[in-house]
Amino acid sequence: MGMRDQLEDMLAAGRDGALLRFSLGELLYQAGETGPAITHLAEAVAQDPQYSAAWKLYGRALLEHGDTDAAIDALERGIAVAEDRGDNQAAKEMRVFLKRARRRDSEGRN
Repeated sequence: MGMRDQLEDMLAAGRDGALLRFSLGELLYQAGETGPAITHLAEAVAQDPQYSAAWKLYGRALLEHGDTDAAIDALERGIAVAEDRGDNQAAKEMRVFLKRARRRDSEGRN
């Protein structure tokens, strides 16, 4: 049984939590399954709105999935969370993704 199966079994058994959702979302994202990854990452930040790493991956997944407006929103929220927590590296990385998202958004609206 792989890690994904183990995490899905934990979720099915009712052992839900932000870390579980983040871990499952990360595995799915790495496998190129951005749609399902987004679902789990959205739940991770809903369960723990202070989870800056989850915000970062959530925004990145949304951007890669083509949902630029949602990516911008998630990254802006994630940057605020990271800054409040003193997580400077995560904030810095999210600013890079936010810049890409805004550029993509402006190119798409021209």
